[in-house]
Amino acid sequence: MSALKQTQKINFNRLFFPKSIGIIGISLDLRGGSFFVRCMKDRFKGPIYLFNPKLVGEKLYGYQIYGSILDIDDPIDYVILAVPARLCPKLMEDIGKKGVPFVTVFASGFREVGNEDLEKQLLDIARQYNIRIIGPNCLGVYNPKAGLFFAFEQSKKAGNFSGVFQSGGIAQNMSQLVVSYGLYASKFISIGNALDLSPVEFLEYFNQDDYTKIIGLYIENLRTTKQGRKFMRVVKECNLNRKPVILWRAGFGEATKKAILSHTGGLAGNNEMWKAVGKQTGSCIVSNSNELAALASAFNLTHLPNTRNVGVIGIGGGSTIEAIDILEKHNLIIPSLTEKTIQKMQRFLPDVNTNVTNPIDLGGSGIQPHIYYRTILALDKDPNISSIVFIKDPERFGGFQDILEEIGFKGTDLNKEFIRYVSKAKNISTKPMYCVMLKINEGFEEYKSRYKFKMKLLNKAVPVFESLDLAGLVLDKINSYREFLQNQGKFPKN
Repeated sequence: MSALKQTQKINFNRLFFPKSIGIIGISLDLRGGSFFVRCMKDRFKGPIYLFNPKLVGEKLYGYQIYGSILDIDDPIDYVILAVPARLCPKLMEDIGKKGVPFVTVFASGFREVGNEDLEKQLLDIARQYNIRIIGPNCLGVYNPKAGLFFAFEQSKKAGNFSGVFQSGGIAQNMSQLVVSYGLYASKFISIGNALDLSPVEFLEYFNQDDYTKIIGLYIENLRTTKQGRKFMRVVKECNLNRKPVILWRAGFGEATKKAILSHTGGLAGNNEMWKAVGKQTGSCIVSNSNELAALASAFNLTHLPNTRNVGVIGIGGGSTIEAIDILEKHNLIIPSLTEKTIQKMQRFLPDVNTNVTNPIDLGGSGIQPHIYYRTILALDKDPNISSIVFIKDPERFGGFQDILEEIGFKGTDLNKEFIRYVSKAKNISTKPMYCVMLKINEGFEEYKSRYKFKMKLLNKAVPVFESLDLAGLVLDKINSYREFLQNQGKFPKN
């Protein structure tokens, strides 16, 4: 590629919103490229051209199979190259002659197994024809708005969460895991070895993309020091642009580093260096997919708290003590409430089996949804509190419902009533609210109760976490991001 072409702005619209797709490496038994056809059939609205010289004239899912990409007269924006590594250079030549701008190389068998020469040959041909490579050893693009998919069960609903992932499996998992946190993908890109296009180019695009508000990264390695410097620059730009970057950087253990070398052919890097990257760029460093999804959900559903001061609502003295023990471990502060707040709560809470200091123990009164509602509003007015965590165990709703009926509340759907009152509180409150949904028992009915409760709260824009540890980690990271913005003069937002 010429120096001029290397500095040209990349038109990523032809990748993320292609008008037509080519898939090279089709088989009738659904191996190789046929996997992608299965994912996108009835979803991608433009032409999909399939290629295998041994299957010319055959059809797959109603699509005609051709021998060569050069047999097609119409332009093709994006190609998935799903053939063995040794065949990729020759076919890349044909793709270049066709004038295709973007190619996902699905195959493994390059640098990660010592085939640097084959990888260089592939890159040289791509540069000759001004083709940009995604991969090798990756799945390419998931963009539900454009009908691009790389897994069978991915949601067709589009959201505001975009991500760059060096692992195709993790990209698939994350695209489905985030849905369970009330979040949907805008654009995901699986980049594998990142021979050509790196996280840097996609981050630059996401930073300008109106449909991207939160960015997730799974990074095993960066190929060069120069790329590392660019990476730090663009990540910081995204964070300062109020598009929080959540970075899952794998490779903290020695066994993991060896696995990375065989997976993407790169070195994992120094752990302390990556921690410094997070601090200097404002990124939120996480260590697994659940943390990434939970944190992205919180960024999506709530605004940033002004301080680390947390008000905690629970039922039972022991459980609330456990809560503050865990939250304080995550650098959060459990301050005293003002006398005005305490007096307000004493008007509607009995002074037996309750505690109206922070953390608040509602005791038996906590089974009544309107008591939770009034408590949340009281904390919302307290100047010492910046965010509210309430703890609930919805699997007990069935038993509590029986108790309410015994004392005169007939026909009450406790799950529904609790959601209604929390929703009312959410609409009035000015401070971010988070729910910790504890698991007490395990069984189908208990799981059903928790799932129903969680999905209804997520639909009301209340983040839900299944452990206090996860809630504490999320609030710690969110506050660290807010502190970074404050240090840079970007919070509060003008």
